[in-house]
Amino acid sequence: MSQFAQPQHRCSGCAMPLNPTQQRCPDCLTHPPPLDLCLAAVPYAWPWVDLIARFKFHEQAAWSSTLATLMLSTPWAEDTLEKADFVLPIPLSPQRLAHRGYNQSWLLAQELCLHKANAQLLLRTRDTPSQRDLPRSERLANLNGAFAVEPLSAAKLRGKRVVLVDDVMTSGASLHCAAKVLRQAGVVHISALVLARTETRPLN
Repeated sequence: MSQFAQPQHRCSGCAMPLNPTQQRCPDCLTHPPPLDLCLAAVPYAWPWVDLIARFKFHEQAAWSSTLATLMLSTPWAEDTLEKADFVLPIPLSPQRLAHRGYNQSWLLAQELCLHKANAQLLLRTRDTPSQRDLPRSERLANLNGAFAVEPLSAAKLRGKRVVLVDDVMTSGASLHCAAKVLRQAGVVHISALVLARTETRPLN
């Protein structure tokens, strides 16, 4: 599979493919995202689409180790994890977690850095409709108020560095909403490390 996972120069703000002479794409320069850094291992394309579907929807959780190894090979991933205080998965709602049986992002977070992984600090406060076919503006509205920091643990995050982990990044709405909540809790640096990145700009 390594031939399909060659490192690619990407925007440090949104992980979209970018000219090697640039660090940030025009969109991120014009509208800086709430993430300080965004890293993606592979494009959300064949063969990864089918593999991620099996991992995520077909009870093939054992893929987490292989996929996390792929994420660790992403340029700057190991350094980013080393500097982090916490590695947090994007949480699922209790309803979706019960239906799926596990949170694929939590499995990846544990494989990436077990002693820093924490699934209790960032919470999903409500279930939301599928984001898949929504334009970005509706994705953001859909997720408004969907994340929260665990109140009794909020002080642990103040002044800390956090890495958010997710399997697929499409518009970035979930990561951005989660990052804003963490920023309000006093997190000083927020990176995202995702397995796959869609490489076409979503509709506004």
